[in-house]
This record gives sequence, structure tokens and C-alpha cells, in this order.
Amino acid sequence: MKIYLVGGAVRDELLGISGADRDWVVVGATPQDLLNMGYQAVGKGFPVFLHPQTKEEYALARTERKIAKGYHGFEVHASPDVTLEEDLSRRDLTINAIAKDESGVLHDPYGGRNDLNNQIFRHVTDAFAEDPVRILRVARLAARFTTFTVAPTTLQLMQYMVNVGEVNSLVSERVWQELAGGLMSAKPLRMLDVLRSCGALQRILPEVDRLYGVPQTETHHPEIDTGIHIGMVLDMSAQLQAPLEVRFACLVHDLGKGTTPADQLPRHIGHEQRSVKLLRQLCERLRVPQHCKELAEVVAREHGHIHQSQNLDAQAVLRLLVRCDAIRRPERFALILQACECDARGRLGLENNTYLQATRLMRLLQVVLQVDTEAIANQAIKEGLSGEEIGRKIERERERVLDGFINSASDTR
Repeated sequence: MKIYLVGGAVRDELLGISGADRDWVVVGATPQDLLNMGYQAVGKGFPVFLHPQTKEEYALARTERKIAKGYHGFEVHASPDVTLEEDLSRRDLTINAIAKDESGVLHDPYGGRNDLNNQIFRHVTDAFAEDPVRILRVARLAARFTTFTVAPTTLQLMQYMVNVGEVNSLVSERVWQELAGGLMSAKPLRMLDVLRSCGALQRILPEVDRLYGVPQTETHHPEIDTGIHIGMVLDMSAQLQAPLEVRFACLVHDLGKGTTPADQLPRHIGHEQRSVKLLRQLCERLRVPQHCKELAEVVAREHGHIHQSQNLDAQAVLRLLVRCDAIRRPERFALILQACECDARGRLGLENNTYLQATRLMRLLQVVLQVDTEAIANQAIKEGLSGEEIGRKIERERERVLDGFINSASDTR
């Protein structure tokens, strides 16, 4: 029995990156051998075990045979006679098909180290085409390793997979998992670029793919193309180290611009509500987590109002805060404003602008939160008021303090 460290851990170690999860492959053993050594069986479709102390995953060397479309359409063969080279041959990219034995010796039968040095994503064998998730994985890795390029032959294989319908059999959970990983990478735009270059973006995110080539008014959007703008907004979200829900909101905030009637272009009247409708459909299809969906809806609906909020009066500001549920959820409102900042700065030549709207609205929210609603309610009850009457009294007081603060701020300019 021989044990090898494989996959991303070896790749990242060679690149000088630490922290990757470690995966191991075991050659020359049976499931019973590992069970006898105290390993815990966890794999359903193939033999994977957890180490009794480290809890890291150890998989028996295996080969796979494609028997149906999709991620699950494989027949797995694992036995002591499967070699390390055979196991590595089923992996996606050469840079992920490098193994290190217990003595620290590298085993690289498919030229992974050379592709690492040349910064190339290259498929190991044509078996790459049997698993559609690999298209998403290459796109995600492109967003992480921002100087790597996809080998032309690998891109052709990805295009073939799209054309024969392999991508259509992807399950929602895996799509979201890979997309989320790409969104949280250093340059999310590259994920969209790779998916678009092979035709997969149109199949996986048609609402986003439709934005490319759609013009916007040059006054507000010097980059003009809506698809280019979305990529710039995503990269700005990475620059600001935004959390996942903000980055997802950046991806989908302008979906409605893809359905603007041609005779209205380059203006996009009412695109906000169309965006909300489309992103709800997207979220249902991909089973997007609820917290991401909720934030994205508010950003899609309100980003235009937030951009124009500098001159809003007290009553309009309060209505905006209520629509964003900012009074009840101020922490989430800060994320909404961060997404709007990404949108405002994700434009050609405006990347270094200061987003004053966020500073002003957060200050105005603090003014509203300082209103003692409990004291107002108690006094209203003593006056014989109840229900909606108390709510209106609180609202009037919030408007009053907002108005005072806004007027005093304008007097000091």
C-alpha cells in the first residue's frame, strides 16, 4: 500500500500558496484494509475514507467509465491493481494531476509542473469532456489564478461539451458551488470571460450573457457595454473584499437591462423591476441561498435611488430606509450600500471615486436609530393612541430629526 498527496494541495505548494485542503490517494489497498486501520468510510459512489486522527480524505485509486450524461453518470472501478498514473489520468487539469509520495518525491506523468511554470490550464486526457462540472472549475480557477490562460485545445473541448449538451445536465447545487467560488476569487470577471468564451455562460446564466452588447448612456457609463460593466462591478467587489452576498448582488443587479426594448436604448427605463423578476427566476433555478437572494433583490430594486440620494429630503430618505429595511437591519444596509458603491465605481474612469452616498445614508440612518421609539410609544398610549396612530407618530418624529440634521448639514457647507 502506498499513499500520495494529490490535487490542489500539491499544486498550491508548488506555487508557494499555503492553506489548501489536503486530499490523499491510496494505491494497492482494499476498503477493508483501511477499515482495519481505523479509517471511517464516507464515500457513497466510490470508496473515500476519513483518517482516524486528521479527518482528511483518503480515496482508493480508481478509474471511471462514462455511462450517462452529467456529473453523476459514471461507473467507478476501485481495486488494488489500479495504478497511480491511471488514477491521475481521470483528473481534470494537468496542474491538478501531480502527486507527492511519503518521501516527498513528485510524480508528474502528465506535465503538470511544466504547465504550472507556463501558467496554462490544460486537460489531462479527453476524459475531461465527460464531466461538465470541469467547465465551471476551469472558470473558477481562472478567477483565482489571474495570470493563467486556458490552453486552446482545452477551450475547444469545453466548447464541444457545451455544443453536445453536457452543460445542460449540471445540477443546481454544483453550479452554485462553483459560481460562488469564482465570485469570491481575486478577479471574478475572468470566470465570466471563460464561461462566455466556450458558450457555457449562455446555458448557465443566460440572463447575464444577454447583457453583453447592450448599450448604456455614455454619460453615466463610459464603458457603454452592460456586460463589460457587470464584470467591472464584480472586480470592484473583489477589490473591496466584499462578502459573497454583495458579490452576487453585483452580478445580478442590472439583469433587466438585457430585456430593454430596442427603441428605448441606450436608456433603460424601469429596468430595476425587470431585474428583480429575472433574478428571482435565476435564484430559484440555481437554489441560491436566501441571504444572497434577499440582498440582491434590494440592490436591484433600489440602487438607482441610492445613487441619487444625495439631494433627497427627510421624507424621501426615510422612505428609502424603510424600503431597504435599514432601521431593523442596519448591518445588512451597510452591505447594500457596499454593493451600490461597487456599481458606482465599476465604470470606466470612475474606479477611484469616493462613494459619498454611502457615508451620508449611514449617517442619516444613525440619526433615525437615535429616536427613542419606546418613549414615543409610551407617551402615545397615555394620550389614548394605539396601533397605526403610534406608528405615524414615530414616523413624524423620525422625519423631524432627519429634517433638522439635513438642514443643519446644508447650512455648514
